[in-house]
Amino acid sequence: MDYSEIVRALQAATPFDLYRLRIGIDALLDDPARLLPIKRRVYTGLEIRFFNARENRIMTGVVEKVQRTTLDVRAKPEGTYWRIPLCAVNMAGVETDISPASSAEPLAKNHFKVGDAIGFQGRDNRERYGVILKLNQKTATILTREGTRWRVVFSLLFKVMDGGGDPGASSTPPDIRSVPGPG
Repeated sequence: MDYSEIVRALQAATPFDLYRLRIGIDALLDDPARLLPIKRRVYTGLEIRFFNARENRIMTGVVEKVQRTTLDVRAKPEGTYWRIPLCAVNMAGVETDISPASSAEPLAKNHFKVGDAIGFQGRDNRERYGVILKLNQKTATILTREGTRWRVVFSLLFKVMDGGGDPGASSTPPDIRSVPGPG
């Protein structure tokens, strides 16, 4: 599925339309017959790729516990624990990035993920570069190369090349414990 195209098509939907679709999608996701094939393929110790909604990115982890509708997963390499729904497991290796229709379209929250290399113009009119630490409702929390944190609205961010040639090539956020804080 082309998630970018679906999101663009839904831009014209009313809030009621979106709510009604969400109810229908939730009913499909709650259908045990849809979850059974996933549950049959996962087991404790299996390495999986899953979509982390909070960080808006695919992560790799090891299944620690299989429950009725969820999995307890230890993320790699961070070692953080997540309880995820079975439907978040990316069994088919689907591409999940959502991209803007054109370079003229302002970037929004769903265009970014934790760990993306980005740039923005600070209040002092200096261009700054860093990585996304957290996606908030209206802003992203950014750790700059200088070690300072900023909260910046999504529309003011731009993606930058991160050494490897791919925008946002960093698949994991930096270890913020190793970056000196301000002051």
